[in-house]
Amino acid sequence: MKTGLITSDTYQDHNTGQGHPEQIARVSVIIENFKKINNKNVFWKKPTIITDKILKDTHDESYIDLVKNSFPTKGFSSLDGDTIISPGSKKATFDAAGSIITAIDGVENKDFKNAFCPVRPPGHHAEKNKAMGFCIFNNVAIGANYLLKKYNYKKIAIIDFDVHASNGTANIFYENEKVLLISTHQYPYYPGTGSEKEKGKFNNILNIPLAAGTSSEEYLNAFERVLKKLSEFKPQFILISAGFDAHENDPLAQINLKTEDYHTITKRILEASKKYCDGKVVSILEGGYDLKALQDSTKRHVDALLEFN
Repeated sequence: MKTGLITSDTYQDHNTGQGHPEQIARVSVIIENFKKINNKNVFWKKPTIITDKILKDTHDESYIDLVKNSFPTKGFSSLDGDTIISPGSKKATFDAAGSIITAIDGVENKDFKNAFCPVRPPGHHAEKNKAMGFCIFNNVAIGANYLLKKYNYKKIAIIDFDVHASNGTANIFYENEKVLLISTHQYPYYPGTGSEKEKGKFNNILNIPLAAGTSSEEYLNAFERVLKKLSEFKPQFILISAGFDAHENDPLAQINLKTEDYHTITKRILEASKKYCDGKVVSILEGGYDLKALQDSTKRHVDALLEFN
């Protein structure tokens, strides 16, 4: 089977202004790279339009309305100090959320084995009723709730290897025993959450805080805790918040992963998924701000997804 690549050209219209790290080129370099490689086992697909009904399973209705009415007709506006929006941001935001729905449906319908969504804006800092840290809607959380409601799953695991703690995803699922969130991240660091004490109401959150300067070997050793928790939970579907900003070249953090580590991490997740959920895995882009590191690391991430087919 194939690996789905779900994305839309509308990411190009989400202009965050000159010098902003969450820039258009983040997705451009990924897509151009995959088009150049032209692997026949990559299944390209555009996202379907996401409905308010699906969004309301994750975000407050008042917040969704606020977001819809916040996009400027010209120039720039902001939803928080870091989250800049422009006229074209609206379609990009809704397409980013829609991509994970399309990816999940594709896996469930056996159009492809697994999927990666190279989209922007990212999502894992967005809370139920709050934009934060470049994020507007929490794409991965929307996907998890969709799996619970549409496909009636009882156990969804979210693995977040972005360098920043997934405060938004934790906020949304803190009291939901059906969703396990596992996050590896630099700590203490933005957004200030993600200590080991934050466990969720049902012990359904595992934070693995890492010190600045953590090496590949130290990270991969710590990642064994991710796999142990997965084996205890036995998920029916795995979603990945795939941030690539723990790379040693990334300008926004100080974890020292190498490009090849993302292949190793992804492969370990996929091997676990084979045991528990027949390899049902959907991954969506979060952070990653060195363009070359992002391009190379996403290739190795997708290489692992393709090899698993």
